Amino acid sequence: MKTLEDRVALVTGSSRGIGQAIAAEFARQGAPVAVHGRNKDALASVVTAVRADGGNAIGVTGDVTSFADIEAMRHQIEDSLGPVDILVANAGASLTPPAPLEDIPETGWRTTVDANLLSTFLTLKTFLPGMKERGRGAIITLASSAGRQADARAPIPYGAAKAAIALMTQDVAAQAGPNGIRVNCIAPETILTARNREQIPPARRTAMAEFHPLRRLGTPEDVASAAVFLASDDAAWITGLVLDVTGGAVMT
Repeated sequence: MKTLEDRVALVTGSSRGIGQAIAAEFARQGAPVAVHGRNKDALASVVTAVRADGGNAIGVTGDVTSFADIEAMRHQIEDSLGPVDILVANAGASLTPPAPLEDIPETGWRTTVDANLLSTFLTLKTFLPGMKERGRGAIITLASSAGRQADARAPIPYGAAKAAIALMTQDVAAQAGPNGIRVNCIAPETILTARNREQIPPARRTAMAEFHPLRRLGTPEDVASAAVFLASDDAAWITGLVLDVTGGAVMT
């Protein structure tokens, strides 16, 4: 039997990057997967690739900063695949350039915090009640090394939102544990997504790798492997964990 056989999963923000890798690996491990994104063409491409690899996937769209949109997604998933057993709140982005705090515009702060913290809150708010009723569930949130280690060059709104996600994860783990729900967090460092490969020159990548004890940058598959473990029965007695997937660059 595959590790996640017949466990319905939703991975938000999975039409590309880390989310795409997690959705694909979940499907390989037997989970029917709801792939989420806002770009319908990218979403369709991921769903097609998962199905071509022998997996079961559907695509869902919606704004994860809107409770109504996420509720509509929940109904669509339940109608097509069944109740969600594994929830990965991955959607998020750094939308405000790094700057001294006093130079950060209020709109930039709100945009980045909402895209990360608010979206995670609303996603968990939508799916937790059903998991509590069924007495089971595995939730994984995505933080970042930016929220684990101070850096004067860091984008402050993004780091603050990701730090809050890590603490919120532990609070929810404490609340939902008696209902049979495990809640853990993955905090990656620089990951070589397709976008980062385009934006970070090879020489810069080599220099960045030197800051990691393992002397390389991470891949989306590194994060996906960690997510499979946390979602599986192999992690049945693990909850409230913030797992640094950083090649050793962050040690807390």
